[in-house]
Amino acid sequence: MIRTTFLLLLTAVTLVQAQQPAGDGKTDDTAAIQRLFDTAGSVKLPKGTYRLTKTLTVDLAKTGLAALSGDGTARLLMEAAGPALHFIGTHGGTAAPESFKPEVWEKERTPMVDGIEIVGAHPEADGIEATGTMQLTLTRVVVRACRHAVHLTQRNRNVLISACHFYHNTGIGVFYDEVNLHQSNIAGSHISYNGGGGVVSRGGNVRNLHIGTCDIEGNHAKDGPPAANIELDSRGGSIGEVAITGCTIQHTNKAPGSANIRIIGSGTDPSLLRRAGREHTREGNVTISANVFSDVQVNLEIRHARGVAVTGNTFWEGFQHDLLVEDSSHIIITGNNFDRNPRYLVNGNDNAEKNGLVLLRCEDSILSDNLISGVWKKRAAVDIESGSRLQISHNSVLDSDGAGIRLEKVTHSIISENIIRDDREPEARSKDPSLIFIGGKANVIGQNVLGNKQEAR
Repeated sequence: MIRTTFLLLLTAVTLVQAQQPAGDGKTDDTAAIQRLFDTAGSVKLPKGTYRLTKTLTVDLAKTGLAALSGDGTARLLMEAAGPALHFIGTHGGTAAPESFKPEVWEKERTPMVDGIEIVGAHPEADGIEATGTMQLTLTRVVVRACRHAVHLTQRNRNVLISACHFYHNTGIGVFYDEVNLHQSNIAGSHISYNGGGGVVSRGGNVRNLHIGTCDIEGNHAKDGPPAANIELDSRGGSIGEVAITGCTIQHTNKAPGSANIRIIGSGTDPSLLRRAGREHTREGNVTISANVFSDVQVNLEIRHARGVAVTGNTFWEGFQHDLLVEDSSHIIITGNNFDRNPRYLVNGNDNAEKNGLVLLRCEDSILSDNLISGVWKKRAAVDIESGSRLQISHNSVLDSDGAGIRLEKVTHSIISENIIRDDREPEARSKDPSLIFIGGKANVIGQNVLGNKQEAR
């Protein structure tokens, strides 16, 4: 009797052990980890490499509250197409408390991943996908060698990403993919060398996106389509109410069409009627402050947007432009440093960057209190064409080729209290007028400190 009981217990223990993930890098652990999610919800993995040959699907309505955690030593090796982890919830409301079904709070809220590395071993392997979730929280997560690191689809609310590393993936670091998502924060993370872009939002309905104190760099493929470290593309939807603060955003000029931040505000969400006779809305309400930008083709590109404030940033090495704004309004550019610092004669470029600010077909905007220095190989350091109701004041435009400020077909604007001088060695000094007007009407030209004459054509 005792022997029989002992054998039964030994058999039970052996069966339990056989059902546990091995983490030896050889065993297929997909079914074992999936079983843990389905039965326990909370999964803690010890040190090891866990092979996956299929997506771990966490259906929160069935599993209840769920989380995956480790101490930084557990690795998921995804050997199939699709995400290593896919959290699926049923939340269809907003972030307002009254929009929640009771079962979301009881069974689905706050799915978490903490202290886990995910490595792709398939060209279409992704890291984490979330659909229909409330309060998805990712901390201390590493995703590398995948396609997309984090893929946000359909509808989510209140996403928090902190202290993560999304590195050297072929696709996008954090991808807002035609998603309806309000309230998301990306903080204190490294998002680098992802070939399709760093933080990318395309279409959908995205609001209250906060990106802060991150290092976001090199998210461009040298032989791929144009990409940006941060891209907000409203075509097919609408994206607004965004704050990008305190980040280092840079690299690489070697990728064609590379930008540090690219905003395309031409939204087509049919529920929005703010088109004012245009085919699309001008999405925006974006604040860009206290960031460091360098080493791309265009540091900051803004098209078809409204309500973008660019304040207190440092720019250099915009190989085509530091700032390009087209067909936009209510743009405030103030208190920034646009510089050519001789300390950055690096990467064999030998001053190949042009830098400079270009504003085309913009109205109701302010360019003030900026330091703009060392714009080379361009017709003007500040080049403004077809603008209206602009305030251009208290800028220092220094030591640049061509004109300091060039205005063509600009109307009903004020240009005043600027310092526009080139005080380089005489042989290098610009011979062009400091301030050029071509066409235009009804402008007020105040006092400006000019190195060369002012010219109207």
